[in-house]
Amino acid sequence: MGISVDTFFLKPDAQGTLQAQIQQMIAEGILSGRFHVGEKLPSSRKLASHLGISRITVTLAYTELLANDYLTSRGRSGYYVSDNAPVPPSYTPLQRTEETVDWNRAIARRFTGGDTLHKPSNWRDYRFPFIYGQADPTLFDHANWRLCAVRALGQKDFASLTADYVDQDDPLLIEFIARHTLPRRGITAKPEEILITLGAQNALWLAARVLLNRRRKAAIEDPCYYALRELLLQARCQVAPLRVDVDGLPPDAIPHDTDVIFTTPSHQSPTTATMPLNRRHDLLQRAREIDAMIVEDDYEFEMAFLAAPSPALKSLDRDGRVIYVGSFSKSLFPGLRLGYMVGSEAFIREARALRSLVLRHPPGHIQRTAAYFLSLGHYDAQIRRVSAALLDRRKAIESAISDHGLTIAGRGAYGGSSLWMRAPKTVDTTILAEKLRAQSVHIEPGEPFFSGPEKPKNYFRLGYSSIPVNRIEPGIEILARSINRAE
Repeated sequence: MGISVDTFFLKPDAQGTLQAQIQQMIAEGILSGRFHVGEKLPSSRKLASHLGISRITVTLAYTELLANDYLTSRGRSGYYVSDNAPVPPSYTPLQRTEETVDWNRAIARRFTGGDTLHKPSNWRDYRFPFIYGQADPTLFDHANWRLCAVRALGQKDFASLTADYVDQDDPLLIEFIARHTLPRRGITAKPEEILITLGAQNALWLAARVLLNRRRKAAIEDPCYYALRELLLQARCQVAPLRVDVDGLPPDAIPHDTDVIFTTPSHQSPTTATMPLNRRHDLLQRAREIDAMIVEDDYEFEMAFLAAPSPALKSLDRDGRVIYVGSFSKSLFPGLRLGYMVGSEAFIREARALRSLVLRHPPGHIQRTAAYFLSLGHYDAQIRRVSAALLDRRKAIESAISDHGLTIAGRGAYGGSSLWMRAPKTVDTTILAEKLRAQSVHIEPGEPFFSGPEKPKNYFRLGYSSIPVNRIEPGIEILARSINRAE
């Protein structure tokens, strides 16, 4: 029995090449049980004519499926579903009745209900997406990333693709970070002092788990990265939120019984304040006095298009008490989930052991692809391209904000990709953001960044990494009108 050619059609929104789409159609038909062992496929000529594509495309797809044992060829007769093709399981699904589990009792710890920001999955459909931390596809070097990924899939890199590193990392990526990335921040480190993480969030979690327990206290900035505060609360340590000023975290406000200080000195999150050099020395001195560790989150240091970034706090550290956290999420793309942490060997040893218990190591293929992209110079070229675009957008957004009378509460001294904004005190920006969605404008309310019961409601963040220059002024105009109506 033959498979009807009418069962094949190309989806208009399908991803990948035509050859890949045909392979996927046939493989899905076999795996779902629609196509059975021994059934004949339409001829390449007939299927090509039906789909309106080249016959060679269909032939190549059939050949690939033949190599993977999904299909078999019978002389001049054509292609058939192979006897060795995967067979879908034959079983009768268990009919579920009403659940009787008391989940309120069964769940020992809850991780929901904390402060977080709503980032709509369809943000690209917004006409005015003032969203933070998302990649602009027009600025990303897709072609060279693809080439690096293909290279990492080659026979030469078979081990990096398939091997279980246990608790180790890709040596090429570690070498690049040690020899190129860290020296730009004034940091020197041995391979034993560097650990690859699944983004900065994973690094912060590891640091908290290694350094804190219920008897210890963590000092954090207020406002701060909301996910950091949540993970510290889940660690059940004592948390001391310290209100930042125009220069970031004030060292003299840090309690004497603090064990770990979490800070973003180069680009405070979310106010974007840059900590001056003298305060950085004061912060290190305060940490020495109370014998506290410092976790430095140095996100966005690459986005320095206004001035050279200040040296990292870690570069001033002489007694090993600073743990440095970096990430490629902002400079490449957030979905990469690749970051790193640098610290004394004794600390990294424990963090490495903890990481291996949870996820062993980030995928080897992703590490090797990133290593190629960085070492071949594509990363630096992308940073220059993104920085130039951000500079144009920064000029446009500051001009529009000035023209429409809005108030900037914080702007990065050397660049970045967002502005910290303040609306009149009578404006609740959570409500404002909800109303703006109907006008295809996305902003980020500032309330989740603050600690305590009395959180200011009139702050918000404007990201400009993913909005075209020509849409910035119209979007700010809509925002300004909405704020004026909300007062």
